[in-house]
Amino acid sequence: MLLQLTTLYASRGDLPDGLLLSGIPPSKNIDRLPLNNLTQRILVALVTIPIIVLFSWWGGLWFFSMVMLISLLGLHEFYKLAARKGASPQVVTGLVFGGLILCVFIWQKVKFGILSFADQFGVALPMPTMAQVYLILFLIFVPMIMLLELFRNRGSALLNVATTLFGVCYVSLFLGSLIGVRELFIPDDFPVWLHFEGHGIDYPAEVVQRVYGWGGATVISIFVSIWMCDTLAYSAGRLLGKHKLFERVSPNKTWEGGIAGYVGAVAAFLVAQSFFLPYMTVGSALICGSIVGIFGQAGDLAESLLKRDAGVKDSSALIPGHGGVLDRFDSLLFVSPLIFFYLDFIVF
Repeated sequence: MLLQLTTLYASRGDLPDGLLLSGIPPSKNIDRLPLNNLTQRILVALVTIPIIVLFSWWGGLWFFSMVMLISLLGLHEFYKLAARKGASPQVVTGLVFGGLILCVFIWQKVKFGILSFADQFGVALPMPTMAQVYLILFLIFVPMIMLLELFRNRGSALLNVATTLFGVCYVSLFLGSLIGVRELFIPDDFPVWLHFEGHGIDYPAEVVQRVYGWGGATVISIFVSIWMCDTLAYSAGRLLGKHKLFERVSPNKTWEGGIAGYVGAVAAFLVAQSFFLPYMTVGSALICGSIVGIFGQAGDLAESLLKRDAGVKDSSALIPGHGGVLDRFDSLLFVSPLIFFYLDFIVF
């Protein structure tokens, strides 16, 4: 399907930015691209898409490691953007802080492991909740970052502290919530009793595994919904776009494309709900699709604003022909926390 879409747009002389699958940015004419560059982009896409899908389905350490890697690389890219504006963020401290933020989203598993280990020695440990762990981390790291700045003497201390902390919140916390979405589908958090008969929290292993599989299908649906949104937004914008959406930040985006992207995002979630997400109602699918269709595009614009302010086209050249990690996952930064909170506090 990817090769068919690539061939279709190649015949018209352009490729959609929305194709996260291909990663080819807008306003690039394919006949101006070296063949080896285009080949690199397709090959990278053909390798990374199955990895994203498989790791999302497997969950656990596989998915956690993938998101951790993406988050740390994205945070490092953000700090490089901040440096272009004269800031000197505390890169190492921020990366450590950001990594720990991601670990909190698997706190339920960590807590269970600690309690099980302590129970072997007859020790009862008081364990904090996830929200309390976040509070503890911020109470430790915010003063630490400010105190470390006393010894650095590198430009504006205010700018350095602000960019260090904002990067952790914008990249690590927001993207880490995708791990939170994946880990909601366990008996402690997911209302298994609504879908299966059982006694208390004692459910057969096959039921627990099936529910956890729904988590994988949900994360994959988020990715597919974003891909559909981007692809239709670009296609409709090129064919029908007349009214600029936000010309100061992204001159190529149009209202017509944005509306088409919204429709594509909602349609993708409705299809996923019909075939792969039996726990989700049609109304919930509409809301999740709307989150992707609206806030996914807003996340794209927000990241474009940061790049334009830094005076760069891509957040980095890390991925051959694709730009940087932030370029490829900017929509997830806004979408993930909203879907996490919607599922956790409303649906479940």
